[in-house]
Amino acid sequence: MAKKKAPQEGVKTLDTTRVRGLSAQVLEQPITQTLELNYMPYAMSVIVSRAIPEIDGFKPSHRKLLYTMYQMHLLGGSRTKSANIVGQTMKLNPHGDAAIYDTMVRLSRGYDALLHPFVDSKGNFGKVYSRDMAWAASRYTEARLDPICAELFRDIEQDTVDFVDNYDGSMKEPALLPTTFPNVLVSANQGIAVGMASNLCGFHLGEVCQAAIARMKDPGADLLDILKAPDFSTGGELLYDRAALAEIYRTGRGSVKLRAKWRYIKGENLIEIYEIPYSTTVEAIMDKVAELIKLGKVREISDMRDETGLNGLKLTIDLKRGTDPDKLMLKLFQLTTLQDTFSCNFNILIDGMPRVMGVGEILDAWIAWRMDSVRRRTGHICRKKEERLHLLRGLKRILLDIDKAISIIRETEEEAEVVPNLIIGFGIDQVQAEYVADIKLRNINKEYILKRVSEVTTLEEEIADLRDLMDSPKRIQKVMVEELEQVRKKYDAPRRTQIVYEYQQGQVERAAAE
Repeated sequence: MAKKKAPQEGVKTLDTTRVRGLSAQVLEQPITQTLELNYMPYAMSVIVSRAIPEIDGFKPSHRKLLYTMYQMHLLGGSRTKSANIVGQTMKLNPHGDAAIYDTMVRLSRGYDALLHPFVDSKGNFGKVYSRDMAWAASRYTEARLDPICAELFRDIEQDTVDFVDNYDGSMKEPALLPTTFPNVLVSANQGIAVGMASNLCGFHLGEVCQAAIARMKDPGADLLDILKAPDFSTGGELLYDRAALAEIYRTGRGSVKLRAKWRYIKGENLIEIYEIPYSTTVEAIMDKVAELIKLGKVREISDMRDETGLNGLKLTIDLKRGTDPDKLMLKLFQLTTLQDTFSCNFNILIDGMPRVMGVGEILDAWIAWRMDSVRRRTGHICRKKEERLHLLRGLKRILLDIDKAISIIRETEEEAEVVPNLIIGFGIDQVQAEYVADIKLRNINKEYILKRVSEVTTLEEEIADLRDLMDSPKRIQKVMVEELEQVRKKYDAPRRTQIVYEYQQGQVERAAAE
């Protein structure tokens, strides 16, 4: 029988022999030491690897899912079962299948949480504006990448971003996605970490692209004149407050007021609410209205129904005879989340460190990062052309005496000596000699070699131009402007959230008081 270990000096031990399920000693130590050794690594992992988005606009879970779908050739291909995608994503994602599917749901077109969804879904994916509308299990739904994802993976094979090991070191995955537009400002994103949180609202894609272009041309440009206001996938109205928006754009913190859209059907004496604030749900609104009716604060409503269906959201309110619909809605705006606020907290990971940044700072950070991606891509293309040029220069030397090359190959006794003999005979290096030795016999003629050698001048000019591009920030930004213009023209869509520039807050407060 093994002997029990003696307790360490200065550390108290507790008798756990009578505690069911414990097979080891419990050590007493200061709580600060326990937190430092155990809780701090967990907290940093949540902040850096789970809850806070990075400059490409994605959290790690989003990135792993989208990259897996890209590797599965689901960009432009047919849909596949969501369960299949979830299973493949587990090769990169250390978390469970339920968490992966939840991520897919949020990114889907069916869920409607994003202005430009990245997952083209088929089946029931629930709705962001409903608390109780559950999405179908992954075995019943299908998905593929939305066409806009082409802008997330453009030139990813050309060294635009770093690749890192996955959680078990068996595969490589991109550290960031080389987005050609500032997705970090287009896609709404929420996350709760340890001791901090992030809450990014979405902005109109066309306005974001124009703002990035304006920022590159004039860093002092007034963004409020270009990036009018946030835009939300659920539509509704945004009550414009220039001072509040200026504070958000400057500091990354603040709030905007959102309001539902409604219409009055006179013949049936009812109100239809068809768009609600992004920050609430249909069920939350109905629960609050029911509570107000029960408390006697709202007496104008005879019935309220959720008639949301395939045609979209619809909340129907039946009015009692003689009710003024405008006054009733003003009262409901004050007392329910039919008018709500969206609190902004633009907390983003920059080089692995969380930072709360204003819109201008975010654009500057994205521009600097994207410039590096374009420079890396240009360098990759340049290296490939330099390799090709090196081979053709060796071939050019062969052109001086093709018969000599044929004679060397024919008279060499062993295959392994062909390359060394070509190196000696023409003063070329091993890479060039290997290339020459691998040319088919039918191609060893002046016409073939002259065609290849004619590329030398063109390649030299292209390489010089690429090197100049890498050394010129202005030229790199010009390339970025062209890419942003292409994205704007191809994927731009009408604004969903209407901006209301003039509204009377006093009317809302008086209606609630009445």
